[in-house]
Amino acid sequence: MAGHSKWAQIKRKKAKADAERGKTFSRLSREIIMAVRHGGGDPEANPRLKAAIQRAREANIPFDNIQRAVQKGMGEIGGGKYAEVVYEGYGPGGVAFLVKATTNNRNRTASELRHVFAKHGGSLGEAGCVGWIFQQKGLLLVGRSTSYSEDDLLMFAVESGAEDFRPVEDGFEIITAPEDLARLKGGLEVRGFRVEEAELTFIPQNLVPVTGEDGLRVLRLVQKLEELEDVEAVYANFDIPPELMEEATIG
Repeated sequence: MAGHSKWAQIKRKKAKADAERGKTFSRLSREIIMAVRHGGGDPEANPRLKAAIQRAREANIPFDNIQRAVQKGMGEIGGGKYAEVVYEGYGPGGVAFLVKATTNNRNRTASELRHVFAKHGGSLGEAGCVGWIFQQKGLLLVGRSTSYSEDDLLMFAVESGAEDFRPVEDGFEIITAPEDLARLKGGLEVRGFRVEEAELTFIPQNLVPVTGEDGLRVLRLVQKLEELEDVEAVYANFDIPPELMEEATIG
């Protein structure tokens, strides 16, 4: 999983840079809208909404804009007619892709995705073609701190029923069942651990090794997909050497 973990770290750095440049504004607003539609407008009773609002604040989105997004999700004002859609496809080297989008025009979004896949050596597939490769999981990133040790964190994670635990450059990743994400996040925070991210994600059950030009083409495809306005997240099962990722220009 070394290559895949390295990619996760690169994406976190890129996401922070994008937030600083204001590029995540519309995506975060749509995430708030969808979180409200699925779980209601109370952040304390809706962990997804609470996390979305926190990310919006970190990206310096004004409170009024956050409030409008909540109102759109509640149907109190217009503009919230979005749907979440997961698209599936293939990239260079047989890499499987899941693309999560939030759209108010499925035909437009599918057309844009099809064009990007084709232009970068891949193809948009039918529903179910690669979905079986991925499992939805809860992912937490806990920052490093002098106030607790890796052993302390590992012990709590194991006792709380976490499925996986691994040190990464940014801190420590904890993988859990989707339904346990909010409970584990709350438990970590109560005990003084610094939770920097908590999200639902899709993790591949197997990885496809890709190197050289195929590896660079896969990274370019990921980059171009993520640049589409409707795309919220891109998941893929590639295993690319970390040194190739460092050399690649991805954003």
